[in-house]
Parts: sequence; C-alpha cells; structure tokens
Amino acid sequence: MACVAGLSCSSPKQANDGSPFVSVKDGQFIRHNQPYYYVGANFWYGAILGSEGTGGNRMRLTAELDSLKSMGVDNLRILVGSDGRRGVPAKVEPTLQTAPGVYNDTILAGLDYLLAEMRKRDMLAVLYLNNSWEWSGGYGQYLEWAGHGKAPVPAVDGWPAYMDYVKQFPRSEKAKKLFANYVKDIITRTNRYTGVKYTDDPTVMSWQIGNEPRAFSPENKEAFAQWIGETAALIDSLAPNQLISTGSEGKHGCEEDLQLFEKIHADGHVDYMNIHIWPYNWGWAKEDRLTECLDSARKETKAYIDEHLAIARKYSKPIVIEEFGYPRDGFRFNKEASVTARDDYYSFIFSLVSENARTGGLLAGCNFWAWGGNATLSASHSFWKPGDDYTGDPAQEAQGLNSVFSSDTTTIRLIRQANEAVGKCSGEKAD
Repeated sequence: MACVAGLSCSSPKQANDGSPFVSVKDGQFIRHNQPYYYVGANFWYGAILGSEGTGGNRMRLTAELDSLKSMGVDNLRILVGSDGRRGVPAKVEPTLQTAPGVYNDTILAGLDYLLAEMRKRDMLAVLYLNNSWEWSGGYGQYLEWAGHGKAPVPAVDGWPAYMDYVKQFPRSEKAKKLFANYVKDIITRTNRYTGVKYTDDPTVMSWQIGNEPRAFSPENKEAFAQWIGETAALIDSLAPNQLISTGSEGKHGCEEDLQLFEKIHADGHVDYMNIHIWPYNWGWAKEDRLTECLDSARKETKAYIDEHLAIARKYSKPIVIEEFGYPRDGFRFNKEASVTARDDYYSFIFSLVSENARTGGLLAGCNFWAWGGNATLSASHSFWKPGDDYTGDPAQEAQGLNSVFSSDTTTIRLIRQANEAVGKCSGEKAD
C-alpha cells in the first residue's frame, strides 16, 4: 500500500475468520466470511425516532426498519445526534448535546433503542459524529462553545458569513478538544437495552468522523488533514474492531483538491473511502430540465466516481457512494409528484454497484439520500418545523425534495431489485 508523508500507514482492518464485525480484505468489505456489497439508505433521524421524548415514535421506527429490511436494505447511515440549543432556524430538534459534555438522555436512549432494533434485524449502522453544516450544530456549535462568538445561521445571516465562521474549526484546538471529548463519551457507551458496549456491537459497521467534513479554505488543508488523522486514530484506539470512515464528499468537499482527498483517506486508521454525489446541487442538472439533463448527470457522475476509484485502487480500499439524490419530477416537493427522472438516476447508480459486486470491484456500496418512509408532509409549509414528521430532508431543506417515501413504489421496487442483485453476487440473499 502506498504511503502519504506524515500520516499513519497501517493497513485497514483485515478480515478475521469467524469475527462478527465487518472488515476489509483486498479492497472488499467482508461480512460473515464473504464479500459484502450493499444498497443502503440514509436514515439520519433514526435515533430521534427511537426516543420516548419529543420527536420520538418507536412504533414508526420499527415499521420503518421493517420496510427497509423488506427491500433488502441492511445498511443505514445515521446521525448520532445534534448539538446546541433548541430554537435555532434550520436545526434538527431535539438536540442530543445541549452543552459540552451535557447530554439529553432521551436521545441517547433513542440511539440505544435504534441499535437494539437494528441488531434484531441483522442490520448495520454507519454512525456519524460531527457535521460541517448547521442543521445538526457540528462545526459551528463547537466553535461557539469554544469562545469564537455566536455561530451565524445561513438561513438568517447568509452562507458567506457561515462558511467564513466555520473555517476556523480545523485550527481551533479548543473546539477540536470538545469534539474529541464527545467522541469518547459516545463510543465508550454501553447500550441500556442490550447490555452490550458499543465497541463490542457488530451492528456498528463504521464510526464516521462527520457529515461532509471540510477544510473550508485552501489555507486550512494541512490542519484539516491533521485533524482527520488525529480523530481517526482516536476512534481506532477506542473501537479497534469497528471500521472508520471520514464522511467526505470526495474532491468536491476537499477544496476541489483530489490530492487532499487522497491524503485523508490514505491514513491507515481510515478503513474505506466515501464520496457523495449531488447532480442538481452541483449544477449537472437544472430545476426545469431534470429529465433532459439525465445524460449529462450520468456522464459527470461516472467521471467523478472514476477519479476517486483510481485512488481507492492505489490503496486497495473499498469506496462507498454514501449520499446521492435526485429531485422529484418538476422539482415538486409533494409525495404525489412522479419520480421518473430520479428512478432513472437511481438505476444508474445501482447498476454500478451491482457490476462491482459481480466482478469483485472496489465500489462496494451506496446509501441513497434519503428514507422518508411513512412521514406525512405539512400542507401549510415546505420547511420543517418542530412537531412535523421527520423525513429524509433535514430542516434546512424543503421537505420531500430528496426523500423516498413508502408510497414511491417504483423506487422501492428498484431498491429491492438492486439488493437482490448485489446479494446474489456477494453470496447473501436479500429478504
């Protein structure tokens, strides 16, 4: 394996016959002694649903897990919890970490319950611990707690002000320390319902440093890479049997610097690579030409995947498209809107994963963004407000834009078929 100067260069966690944990061997995930490929989902609000406090709905949670499992979905990417005070525009509520090291126990109970229910269903969790963006606190909240002044809210203060503020995070020793303390608190927990330590639970496939971690400025690249390496090493010391991932968008989240992407994923404590792909957000598809832009979106998507796959081959690490989405037809947010263009784009992504499953390639999985399931959308407003159902779209986005609902029967059929395809190729049959 090639090395990058200044970073740990140990190999990713290797397959251990008989181990219940997912591991890596020759660029493939190994589960139950067989290659593991998957078509999974983003289910960021799972821990909130699992609580018995505000926002909790355990009946809905178990129904959603059963629905996902029936489609063959056994891999869910989940937010551990949001940070800071309530009442901030566009922030997920209720929050988990209300002050540094002070936790809302109902959300911790929700996370315990979620993992216990996933364990019953033989499902795997990718748990992300931080966020570059405002919708769960993350960078901005840690900086505020560290004394850098009040964090701007993009919906109020604008994106330039927000991004200028959060670029301080990779260089703020106090903010990074507060986050490291949080990492220790979460990873060393014991599940109250199963009695199993989180670090001993193979339900947790991967601890992920954050959702779309970024340097936010060219001057921060070195500090950012160092923070990623230090955090990965910390997690590895706490959870040596579980995989570690960054949560990166790829080049797009690395100041358009593919070398920076390589640097943070070459670290030996990082077991596999991540990319996100957003054709509409990145200008590859237009709001009023979603169908007409499909060819261009597929072409750009394939090129983006290929340039990151080249790096994955260099280090013999799997790579996962852990976020991708495409708007509903007509850029409409209601559940009745058709999803013909989205289905076409999903089919393209699924075909790439199933082909890699067939050939033993390094593109090991994908998680569509995101599962909205049985959520009911408000008839009076487009953006989430406290008391609304949780959908796949966080509070800062129009609800329904990128969600897959239980009523989206054509998309669900595609997901089930894709999991049947990768299941047959990897030796595991989807339910």
